[in-house]
Amino acid sequence: MDTNGALLLVPDFAMILLGLLLRSRFGFEDRFWVGLERLVYYVLFPALLFHALTRAPIDVGAAAPLVATGVIAISAGIALGLLARPLFGQPARVFASQFQCAFRFNSYIGLAAIGKLYGQPGIATMGIVMGAVIPYANLASVWMLARHGNLGVLRELLRNPLVLSTVAGLAFNLAGLTLPALPQQVLGRLSEASIPLGLLAVGAALELRGASGGRAVAAAWFLAVKLLAVPAVAWITATALGLHGVYFAAALLVAALPIAPSAYILAVRMGGDGPTTARLISASTLLAMVTLPLWIAAAG
Repeated sequence: MDTNGALLLVPDFAMILLGLLLRSRFGFEDRFWVGLERLVYYVLFPALLFHALTRAPIDVGAAAPLVATGVIAISAGIALGLLARPLFGQPARVFASQFQCAFRFNSYIGLAAIGKLYGQPGIATMGIVMGAVIPYANLASVWMLARHGNLGVLRELLRNPLVLSTVAGLAFNLAGLTLPALPQQVLGRLSEASIPLGLLAVGAALELRGASGGRAVAAAWFLAVKLLAVPAVAWITATALGLHGVYFAAALLVAALPIAPSAYILAVRMGGDGPTTARLISASTLLAMVTLPLWIAAAG
């Protein structure tokens, strides 16, 4: 990866800004965007992951240090996120909601970026590391928010379509199975629609109001952890474990991505602080338009 590779992300960030523009200026109602996000989350992105994983060759040996890098990076985010409570003295409800913003990542942008840089093999590789670290990140998030709601960890994981499609795709691939031509074509069409619609949905969800007072200081901490500290840990770990090429890229991208929009959904569903979480997600997405290309260029 180099500067030219980083510039390949410009159209993807343009799609995010277009989504923001369409929602704010062209009268698309909120229920339209809610429906679109559900379509992407439950149908299009699972189809993209399954399609890529069933077609790409998978090197199990090379995947082990990739997964280890992802787990170590997420663990660093968890540890640094926990420091925010004693540092900033936040109320439990606010802290529990913000805590997940230190390590949860936006899969939509990650799949778009890796697909642009490495094509189907990149998406398959990203699917492997995502399948490993998404359950881990969800466990940590639900654990912290559990005192504010009654949703179980197992239930959350079993309902995550990205995890389910990754497990199914890996099992299909490792079993040596091959999809017939017609299902492959259908999955291919769904995959083609997933990236642009997912990026539009990310843009439409942006919340541009800022935090104030003590919450602004805490927000700055979580943003620095997610966009700077966690990818730095991933870079160091990936280098130490000898990752290169698409495996290095996938490990770094997972760590450097902005906060997942699903962090807001989880905070609301479990009685947390939704508005603060939404502002953090939006700020991280906008800042990642600068930091993510820089990480990619520096990794070249």
